[in-house]
Amino acid sequence: MKHLLQRLCVSLLLFCPTALLAQLKVSVMGDSYSTYEGYMSPSTNLSWYAGKDGREGVKRNDVKLVEQTWWHLLTSDPAYTLERNNSYSGSTICHTGYRKEDFSDRSFITRVHNLGQPDIILVFGGTNDSWAKSPIGEYQHFGWTKADLMAFRPAFCYLLHQLRELYPGVRIVNITNTLLSAEVTESMAEVCRHYQVENILLHDIDKQAGHPSIQGMQSICQQVKAVLDQPGSKAR
Repeated sequence: MKHLLQRLCVSLLLFCPTALLAQLKVSVMGDSYSTYEGYMSPSTNLSWYAGKDGREGVKRNDVKLVEQTWWHLLTSDPAYTLERNNSYSGSTICHTGYRKEDFSDRSFITRVHNLGQPDIILVFGGTNDSWAKSPIGEYQHFGWTKADLMAFRPAFCYLLHQLRELYPGVRIVNITNTLLSAEVTESMAEVCRHYQVENILLHDIDKQAGHPSIQGMQSICQQVKAVLDQPGSKAR
C-alpha cells in the first residue's frame, strides 16, 4: 500500500504539475483596454469591448470574444486565476477626464478600494490621461487634496501609495501602454521607482481603432506573463 501511494503521488506530479500548486489570484485595474461587457466588477462599469455591440469603434476591432482579451488569456494559465477586473472604459488615473470634466466617479484613484483579495494587482492605465491631455502636475507623496488629484503625477503617486497601504504584501505591477505622451510615460517610470513597483513598458502592440487587436491582446499577455512568471523585483 505504501509503495502504491508513493507511485500515485509521483504520477500526479508528472502529469499534473500544477495540481498541487495554489493559483495566484490576479486583480486587474484598467480602462477600456481591459474591459469586456458583462465581465466587469462592478457590473455598472462602462465597457468598450463587446462581441455583439454595434458601436463604430468596436466594429473596427477584431476582438469579439472575452477569451481573446489579454487578461482572460493570462488567467487561463493554470498558475493564475482572476480575482476581480475593475476596469472602466474611458477612465483616467487622475480626476480630470476629457474636455476637462470631473471624472472622479470613475477615476482609478476612486476605484482603488474595490479589488478584492488578490495576490497580484495589475494596473493598466494612463492612456486616457495622455489622450485627454489631463494636467500633469508635480510629484507629491503625501497630503493630497482633491484639487491635487485633478493632475496626473500626484494622482499616480496617490494610487500606488494607496495600493501599498490597502493591499500589504500583494505584488503590484504597473503596465505602461505604447504611444503615450512622453510626460505620462516618464512620470509613470519615476513614480514606480519611488514606490518600488514593477513597471512593464509594452512594445509592438497591434491596435485597431486605437485599441488592442487580437494580435495586440496576445502580445500584451505574453509581455505581462513573462514578468509575472519571474519572482517580484523592483521597478525598472
